[in-house]
Amino acid sequence: MYISQSAKIGENVSFGYNVVVEDNVTIDSNVTIGHNVVIKEDTHIGEGSVIADNTVLGKIPFKASTSATTDDKPLPPLNIGKHVTIGASCVIYRGAQINDFVFIGDLASVREDVQIGEKTIIGRGVTIENKTTIGRYVKIETEAYITAISTIEDYCFIAPEVTFTNDNYLGRTEERKMHFRGPIVRKGARIGANATILPGIEIGEDALIAAGAIVTKDVPPRKIFAGVPAREFRDVPAKQLLENQSYYVGE
Repeated sequence: MYISQSAKIGENVSFGYNVVVEDNVTIDSNVTIGHNVVIKEDTHIGEGSVIADNTVLGKIPFKASTSATTDDKPLPPLNIGKHVTIGASCVIYRGAQINDFVFIGDLASVREDVQIGEKTIIGRGVTIENKTTIGRYVKIETEAYITAISTIEDYCFIAPEVTFTNDNYLGRTEERKMHFRGPIVRKGARIGANATILPGIEIGEDALIAAGAIVTKDVPPRKIFAGVPAREFRDVPAKQLLENQSYYVGE
């Protein structure tokens, strides 16, 4: 185990075997760190958090020579809030902000310039690309792909294998770089398994996208869209609206 002399370690912190803690890391009290965890410089881990085996925190992104969304710029430290759980073999990049009580499952990846709101659940193997904002009480399930420059507001549900996209030019022409934009998913919207959302699409509040749909145009609030391409099916039933759920605590 290696712990830098400049690291600040709180009370009752538990370390597994082969942990690396680099310069200026701050770990608050009652944190549990698993085996083979690497904590890069300047990272902050809040009180009561749990970091499972083989995870890397605060990784600096590599920039491919042809990357159109990764910036070559200084990034603020990774900040992990209180009582956050991060599973095994995750990679959480420098410049991310993970708020209190977030749960991140095994094998997930969270890029730089990402914000994740409190009590959100990120499932096993989920990828969240850079410049993305995710609200509070969101659930993103196994192997979903959230592309760069996306927005997911509070109380949204993203089912397994959902794919967000942000490039209508499929990697060709320099013009594409002026139009990159991921989807915007408004509060309480739900997206079914294996759905694909095209670049820049806005899904309205409390809308529902059926499993396997390909969404090619904006979806109005409180509507169900289904099919390939997705078309309006009917209204979301009143009993399914967010405002009528017992767990909804409002703004």
